[in-house]
Amino acid sequence: MAANTDREDRMTRRISRVIKGMPATDGAGVELTRIIGQPALPMLDPFLLLDAFRSDKPEDYIAGFPPHPHRGFETVTYLLEGRMRHKDNAGHEGVIEPGGIQWMTAARGIVHSEMPEQENGLLEGFQLWVNLPAAHKMDTPAYQEHPASHIPVETRDGGVSVRVITGTTSRGTRGPVVQPLTDPLYLDVTLPAGGTFVEGTPPGHNAFVYVINGPVKATDTEGNAARLERDDLGILTQGDAVMLQADGADARFLVVAGRPLQEPVARGGPFVMNTRAELQQAFQDYEQGRF
Repeated sequence: MAANTDREDRMTRRISRVIKGMPATDGAGVELTRIIGQPALPMLDPFLLLDAFRSDKPEDYIAGFPPHPHRGFETVTYLLEGRMRHKDNAGHEGVIEPGGIQWMTAARGIVHSEMPEQENGLLEGFQLWVNLPAAHKMDTPAYQEHPASHIPVETRDGGVSVRVITGTTSRGTRGPVVQPLTDPLYLDVTLPAGGTFVEGTPPGHNAFVYVINGPVKATDTEGNAARLERDDLGILTQGDAVMLQADGADARFLVVAGRPLQEPVARGGPFVMNTRAELQQAFQDYEQGRF
């Protein structure tokens, strides 16, 4: 019996650090909570940035994100509430609605805008930046866009609900987004008070849990209970599974994992390359209209 317990402890990921989101402003003045991409957590390979936005005050979001460039990585926009219109310089345009996902591979370069498609009401969601390998940073830009109706919802015993955006759960539910370069897992989990969520994660991937509503409880590296509150990010140790519990109230959280690239990172504003020379080239290409 002790051997089984030891094996479970060794394979189940634990909380190594808890990162508190910090206030930030981006775009034309959008108020955000920055979780990845701040001094306490500059990146978690392959994840470069995680911003959360949540406000029912139009002045916090109405200015949106006017046209701006990207190169060398992917932007992932996931909305919980509200509507955002996106448009790019290649003629691509659409509206992301509640529960929808846009997985944009900026690759060699794109200029796009993301503007609120509403004048009032709650706007809530996330933007995640995912790095691209050096060999694919100059690929052709691409989109994977899916409305809420295309994202499968896995219902488990005890009122557990799992929206699967990308990756495949241990029960075989597969998300619509496919990206073999980093093989990401992106789950949106709703858990009733006192409920427990157990799910496999790809060994070797870096992973985190981000609490939308909590609190959420997990085990830390010392074997103690770690309590994550709303807007906390818990960095997970290596392993092949996660186990999380809703601590006293209903909880909702993201579980995200991705294959680390283990490559040099040179970043400057909207560009993420591997060397300073490539970064300078990106700025030059943009200024000379080559995006």
